[in-house]
Amino acid sequence: VNQTMSGAEAVEQCQESTGVREGAQDDSFKVSGQSQVYTATRDTLFPKETSPNLPRTHTLSLEWVFGMNPALPAFSLQDHNQLVILYTGAHVGIIYNHTSNSQHILQGHCHPITCMCVSEDRRWIATVDQGPQSTVMIWDSYSGYIPVHTMFNSHPERGIAAVAFSRDTKHLATLGAEEAQRVCIWDWTNQTEKPLWVIELNPKHGFQGYIMFNPNDKTELVSSSESHVLFYSRSCEAASNGTDAQTGSMADRSLSPSVFHCRNSQILTGTTAGNLVVWDVSSYLVETENFQTDTFKIVPLQKVAITCLTVTDSCIIIGDIQGHITFYDEGLKFLTSYVKFNLDPIISISCSKDGPLCDVFLCRNLVVSTISSTVHVKTHEGTAQILLNKDCKPLHAVTCHPKQTAVAMANDSGVLKVWDYDKKVIICSRVFETETTIQCITFDPQGLYLAVGFGSGAVHILKSSTLQSDPEECFQYSKGGILHITFSSDSKYLAAADAGNAVTVFRLLTNEGSFHRWTFDGRYQSHYKPITDLLFGVHPDSTHPRLLSLGMDRRLVEYDLENSPVNELLILNSERVEQSAVPKCMTWYPPIAAEQFLLIASDQYKMKLFNSTTKTCRSTLLGPTYGSPVKKALVLPTSKDSETNSYYLAYITEDKVGLQILPLDGNPYKSNAVICHPTGTSAFACSYDGRFVFTAGSSDCTVQSWVINLNALEAAATLGGKDLAPFYTLLEGGRDGPFYKEMEDFFFYCQVRHQGIDSMEKRQMSTKILLSEVPCLMRALAYFPSEQEIEDLHNEVKFSKYAETGKYVTSIDLEEFIKLYVNHRPAFGISSDDLADAVHVLGVCDSTGQRVLQRHELLQLLQDRGERMTEEEVAECFMTLLGLSEEEEGGGAGGEPFLECVIPDKISMGTLTGHILGFPSLAEQSDGTSPP
Repeated sequence: VNQTMSGAEAVEQCQESTGVREGAQDDSFKVSGQSQVYTATRDTLFPKETSPNLPRTHTLSLEWVFGMNPALPAFSLQDHNQLVILYTGAHVGIIYNHTSNSQHILQGHCHPITCMCVSEDRRWIATVDQGPQSTVMIWDSYSGYIPVHTMFNSHPERGIAAVAFSRDTKHLATLGAEEAQRVCIWDWTNQTEKPLWVIELNPKHGFQGYIMFNPNDKTELVSSSESHVLFYSRSCEAASNGTDAQTGSMADRSLSPSVFHCRNSQILTGTTAGNLVVWDVSSYLVETENFQTDTFKIVPLQKVAITCLTVTDSCIIIGDIQGHITFYDEGLKFLTSYVKFNLDPIISISCSKDGPLCDVFLCRNLVVSTISSTVHVKTHEGTAQILLNKDCKPLHAVTCHPKQTAVAMANDSGVLKVWDYDKKVIICSRVFETETTIQCITFDPQGLYLAVGFGSGAVHILKSSTLQSDPEECFQYSKGGILHITFSSDSKYLAAADAGNAVTVFRLLTNEGSFHRWTFDGRYQSHYKPITDLLFGVHPDSTHPRLLSLGMDRRLVEYDLENSPVNELLILNSERVEQSAVPKCMTWYPPIAAEQFLLIASDQYKMKLFNSTTKTCRSTLLGPTYGSPVKKALVLPTSKDSETNSYYLAYITEDKVGLQILPLDGNPYKSNAVICHPTGTSAFACSYDGRFVFTAGSSDCTVQSWVINLNALEAAATLGGKDLAPFYTLLEGGRDGPFYKEMEDFFFYCQVRHQGIDSMEKRQMSTKILLSEVPCLMRALAYFPSEQEIEDLHNEVKFSKYAETGKYVTSIDLEEFIKLYVNHRPAFGISSDDLADAVHVLGVCDSTGQRVLQRHELLQLLQDRGERMTEEEVAECFMTLLGLSEEEEGGGAGGEPFLECVIPDKISMGTLTGHILGFPSLAEQSDGTSPP
């Protein structure tokens, strides 16, 4: 098969099997009658003539990735007219054109990419993620926008550890990460869901982490662990029975990944002792199970550990732990070496396929990955150029300049960089020597200062233009790490929250000579649990700044900055804002309503609006429900030239970034989110002009730049429907379902109940019910609000129009009630796991080891803790739950003596759910005899 055409032919077959339609197209391509993959060339992905920015079709589009995955190598894709390399970051593959300083991003995985490979001709790319459903995606590096083939769940147990293409690109080998590893060979160009061959490995051979096809014979493969090398051969006679594997071990030394010799039937393996092991894989080896002593030899090449091997043309290239690159011919005769580049230990070497030729020997330019950088080595010139600095440490901090196209980011090794996100170049950087772990950073609103919070508890205030600081403006008042740091809107105050649950305030002093100096103003341990957010604002009736902190102790604390003496910070007030939910973040609500609100998001997927003055809850709304609650939110900056008064909220969850249209109303179609960092998002920031959102992933060591398209967000909200249509979709069965019919019946029954059930008078029906009936209707629909939640619900309705009309609202119609219901009820209901957790926390172990509740302790808790109940209220509730009448109670005496007769002394999980609460058992639900 013609090598240059085999990939295109494979893709044509792949398109038929995966349903890629002819002329399928992205924004960057014109509609044509042929497949983009078939017609693509080297210049398709990065055209030499830069085209104008094309319109974006997604709400958030990944535009740039700062950083890379340090665990995976970089590959050379092009090295002739343009220098193009491939590497990964988080869950995306990145094709980086160093010549034009541009990126193309392979976006499709939901989990971090754990391994990848490229074909011999550098056209086809295979990327693999590792998660609950491991996915293999194969991309065309010439077109690149969509995967030409996707394999789902090929190794369902634990995903894939390594992957490799055959030389003709038709076959793909996957090495599973299971305890008993499997090697599968796939014909990915045909419509098959099962591998062609499978072999299961013996765990005694160690964990195999690398696999490779023989470039001279696609029926042979090699894989290696730190102690064993496995050779695989597939003969025509054995094809029906699978693939045979032979093993060779060097238990006394650690081995590097193995490669095939360029011409001979040999496998080459480096060791930590600097030796090269040459394994003979001649034909008779297929009939044996192990390499014999006469089938391998040890060649001493150097005295330092060999970390990687690669073979190109007629050369064997070795990288070692000292960062040296050495070239040998096919007979292991020394040719040349590069020792002057001062590189770190080398992880991988990728050879260019189209570079210039050397005079002495045939070799291409190299892309070398070390533990700290990616380097381009020009072998014919003997020079090296650093392409990427990995700075491979967890990254927790990112912030945007308030007036310039600059974004600052910092990591755990004390490296602080400021990038121009339009030009994609570093403006300035600094490496802190005495302080390392940087946990948070922020610019002041004027852009003059950059405050840095460290894991040691230190706070440094830098000049934003130079990143230098005055020694007197480096403060250490906390032993715990700085978690949050923020400036006031007038840039006169700086506040920091630390791991000691305390807030520290610094003040900017200005002398008559315009000399500015930051000083310590005070510190207060205002929370007894970790602080989740810290926020400056402005008093409604003045221009003085105000400072608030929010903690996991469910308290919102405001500080008295105006009256606090020197070196002492006073608290103005402290309010409890949640009963059971844990607040995650807060931000000022934009001036949409007549009142000024503070927006607080909780771990129960709710967003609440609090009056900024009274701190009372004025509205409870359903927040984004994308797998994890909102952990940080910011209102997007609005353009001064904007003709509309629209506002938008940007937010991050545990692994996603999203946008929300304001005002909040619980409409799920007004929100959109995409996966940004599957292993966790640590921070995010918005550009000053509202064009970009930047997200930082802690463990994946990357910062991602997302382009915002508000038109796409508005279009998606419009497609969700108008008026009440989006809220009907949140009801079980929708507008025409039985639950809605039941809601209507209960709604009109509330009117009958209010007028008297036993009355024979003619009923006066209306479209509204009184506000006092709303809690009963909520409970009838299986949402049981607490007394505090009922008060919040009443306040929300009662004062909903007070600011505009000066009148209270005392009744609501069915449509208003539906909005109220879907926003206030639990986002995902109450599960049996919640009850089991409660029993586990409150109960004790009985003689059988089962957790049970003591009756007297349960009754005591109901009367003493939380929203306390009287003895009569407890008895009345249990009467209702158990379906008892007053006669059975014994004349209505009530109290604990009566409950002793109807409730067992020890209450198990089954007794609580089945006997008392009346929930159906799992068997009844599976048989369909009881409703869910």
